[in-house]
Amino acid sequence: MLLRIHVNQHNIRANNQGAKLPVISVKLADENIYANRVDILDRDGNIIATVVYRPNQPLPCGAKVWIETRNKVKVRGKTVPEI
Repeated sequence: MLLRIHVNQHNIRANNQGAKLPVISVKLADENIYANRVDILDRDGNIIATVVYRPNQPLPCGAKVWIETRNKVKVRGKTVPEI
């Protein structure tokens, strides 16, 4: 089954005005599940990546939403970190 993870920009804007809404949603066939952190698992149940929303502790660059992984990723056909 294909799952889609969305970042809700409307909720981010509302949170910038003082709301406390979750901004990450996992889209299922009949519902959306909202959270501020979503772990992506492999077939064995190991966490391979995490989508993080942390408005009160952004990254040094200012990002409030990001994806973290310790796995290799492919960018423009090249594997990172071996570029």
